[in-house]
Amino acid sequence: MSGPASDIAMGVRDGSRSAVTVLEDYLARIDAREPRIHAFNVVLADEARHRAADIDALVANGADPGPLAGVPVALKDNMCTRGVPTTCSSKILEGWRPPYDATVVRRLSEAGAVVVGKTNLDEFAMGSSTENSAFGPTRNPHDPTRVPGGSSGGSAAAVAAGFVAVSLGSDTGGSIRQPAALCGVVGVKPSYGAVSRYGLVAFASSLDQIGPFANTVADAALVLQVIAGHDPADSTSIPQPAADLSDVLTEGVEGVRVGRIVDLPSGADPDVDERLEAALETLQTAGAKIVDVEVPAFTYGLTAYYLIAPAEASSNLARYDGVRYGLRVDATETNAMYAATRAEGFGDEVKRRIMLGTYALSAGYYDAYYGKALKVRRLIADDFERAYQHADVLLTPTSPTVAFPIGERTDNPFAMYLCDTYTIPTNLAGHPAVSVPFGTGAGRLPVGVQVLAPMLAEPMMFRVAAELERAVTS
Repeated sequence: MSGPASDIAMGVRDGSRSAVTVLEDYLARIDAREPRIHAFNVVLADEARHRAADIDALVANGADPGPLAGVPVALKDNMCTRGVPTTCSSKILEGWRPPYDATVVRRLSEAGAVVVGKTNLDEFAMGSSTENSAFGPTRNPHDPTRVPGGSSGGSAAAVAAGFVAVSLGSDTGGSIRQPAALCGVVGVKPSYGAVSRYGLVAFASSLDQIGPFANTVADAALVLQVIAGHDPADSTSIPQPAADLSDVLTEGVEGVRVGRIVDLPSGADPDVDERLEAALETLQTAGAKIVDVEVPAFTYGLTAYYLIAPAEASSNLARYDGVRYGLRVDATETNAMYAATRAEGFGDEVKRRIMLGTYALSAGYYDAYYGKALKVRRLIADDFERAYQHADVLLTPTSPTVAFPIGERTDNPFAMYLCDTYTIPTNLAGHPAVSVPFGTGAGRLPVGVQVLAPMLAEPMMFRVAAELERAVTS
């Protein structure tokens, strides 16, 4: 293995390692296992080789390529990449090549990273298993008969399989943290507005956020520092620089108040609950104070989300009409062309959510459904605010279960939606959260523990995450 991203970058920057050699190591692993795992929609091997050679040339000429020099990265295929197919794993964007880079893609490039490919996802990021892709499912590297989680399953699997050192995903209701838990890697959902959404193909604009996957908490912190910070191109971007996370990882948790949510919705498997209790005990042993808190509206997160997110999706996805880009199915007149294009181009789950969202926004139902969901969203944020008066961070399971078999829940959307029970409330509040691998459960499959923190409290969140990581790696 080529080691942590920070070690790769350090070696490339000081000339003791070659970016080309590092890349070839990762490409060899992709050649060996990618046909079975299907983490990628496209592997950019030639482009990556040219990029790695350029990085080595910069170092040879005495230049510093940046903090991610030579680090192989993968991008979820809903992030615009200039001249590279960007499909959102949907037929409706077939053949579309963006004329510009997303801000996060540009910042990775400026930091010296080497983009290896675009990863598979649930179509338009709608799903929890990466089975809702027009290009077939991604498989969990720990057990290829099981799902990697979703919707960023390809990005999580790429890191877990050793195809890249780090990757980017997007998180609308848990789409970074849940696959991170199922694949046994670190996954970070930053505060809303901390990372630019410019160039991210929208699902639900008030919920979407980009974040990193990594094998270590330190690598996740490094990538987040690179991609975070104000971006004038994104009207929701917070006007302040990225948080400094370079020193917090070694500060420990002495005196930190860690909240146990006593009214957390039930439903987690016993093996997952056991790992949560073990994590709480670990932090207490390390000097943290465990406090009981209540977040009453937490239990309503799932129902509020599945009104708000589909409503925003029905608006955002209206742009895919067969006129400006992507798939077009010809018909005798314009409205028939719209209908035929969308019927052919969208998958079943996307159609389901568009119809649900359009209904919730329709005349006569707006106040009863969408308006009420927004009020619940406010209650959740208020409950979190009260809880954080007593605790610095909160601890929950990330996923109620370990990775489940491929096909087990595809015919039961409600069972699939329950995968996001513990992750959705954070998106509704706009707060940061991180999933940290913390041992294994049934079938010796990975279990993730989730650290939740108040808005822009990433430094405290990473302190606790680092302590959990030390406990399982020491």
